[in-house]
Amino acid sequence: MKRRKFRLSPWQMLAIGYLIVILIGSVLLILPPATAEGESTSYLNSLFTSVSATCVTGLVKYDTGVHWTLYGQIVILILVQIGGLGFMSFVSVLFQMFGKGMGMYSRNAFLTSMGGSSLASIRTLLKRVFIGTFSCEIVGAALLTIRFIPLYGVGNGIYFSVFHSVTAFCNAGFDVMGIVGGSSLAEFCTDPLVVLVISALIILGGLGFCVWGDVIDCRFHYRKFKLNTRVVLWTTFSLIVIPTILFMVFEWNNPSYIGYNFGNKLLASFFNAVTPRTAGFYTTDPATLSASGYLLTLILMFIGGASGSTAGGIKVGTIAVVIMGMISVFRSDKAINIGRKRLDNSLLQQALAVMSACLILVLVATMIICAVQPELGFSAVLFECISGMGTVGLSTGITAELGTVSSIIIMILMYFGRAGILTVVYALNRRKSDHNVKYPLDTLLIG
Repeated sequence: MKRRKFRLSPWQMLAIGYLIVILIGSVLLILPPATAEGESTSYLNSLFTSVSATCVTGLVKYDTGVHWTLYGQIVILILVQIGGLGFMSFVSVLFQMFGKGMGMYSRNAFLTSMGGSSLASIRTLLKRVFIGTFSCEIVGAALLTIRFIPLYGVGNGIYFSVFHSVTAFCNAGFDVMGIVGGSSLAEFCTDPLVVLVISALIILGGLGFCVWGDVIDCRFHYRKFKLNTRVVLWTTFSLIVIPTILFMVFEWNNPSYIGYNFGNKLLASFFNAVTPRTAGFYTTDPATLSASGYLLTLILMFIGGASGSTAGGIKVGTIAVVIMGMISVFRSDKAINIGRKRLDNSLLQQALAVMSACLILVLVATMIICAVQPELGFSAVLFECISGMGTVGLSTGITAELGTVSSIIIMILMYFGRAGILTVVYALNRRKSDHNVKYPLDTLLIG
């Protein structure tokens, strides 16, 4: 009897791929050259840092600019770049370099990770991903040198510019300002150049590779954009403008805003609206936010950026489908209509499943960590868990205090957030359900 050949599904390739990168990164970071003189690193904290970097999160046990040597920081930066571009992007490049065609499974895995169409050209999409990414990072770094070189000298100025440009575009919250005694980007809160460049990189990285491609293909002609591109752009725009106004209202008397004029407060509020989706830099310490600002930040972290992008969260497409589905139910419409397009109801089911699963994971994780380490406080733990799940990297300052169990839980959340909860679930589920079986119809009371 011929044995059935075992073959990994695209979902399994993605899930395992991220795990491999994480484990390699943890080994590289535990090596003596990675740690600064006088510092020590446990394997758990090395693994935590590797997970945070690969999953483009930015939650850190140590000050990146102080604890890690240049070698360690470069390892972190490489992990961030791999995590931002996606594991399958680099696998695809290797196939192209060695002149080997990708099999159907590998092709599907790559397109799944990028959010691309099954009809898309691998070579074209790869070119756009890499050229677009590196172009944005190079331009961003060049603009940041205008500010950083006069402040920190040529060597440090260029290094800081490259490091922060890459981590900003990849929506990771790592910074090396600890080298010069800084705290994230707090000292640049009123600096339009730094704030606007970092914000632009975060937004571009969070839009998604396929959105760029559609915009380029349509030559910026809005009416020709695909529905996904329109929804992503409008939702992203709304999630920047509305929260900026709300932060202005909520944080007007924030201690961090003392002495700021209207323009400075607007700039700080704008950055507060951009960075939770899902970069992790801050110019206003999250621990100083008002209760309303804290809740707004939680919502933005939970939503995240677009599918197929460097951002995490449940994704803007998911929240858009849920909201439009809710509106259609309230209107007693049988279909979800957006403009002159109709969405299949199965898409709403999928969106609700993703949102519900992420919410349940966050609540369960928060409950367990609060039970294990009650001294951390509920609000700080909830903030940490949503930050991990959304691969944001913002923290109220408790990351270094996380114990073994709490650290493992946050690592699991970061992994689920980057690989994608659907990817992990599909990777674990090999049983094929029989869709032909239809059971008797019944009903439940709702609302």
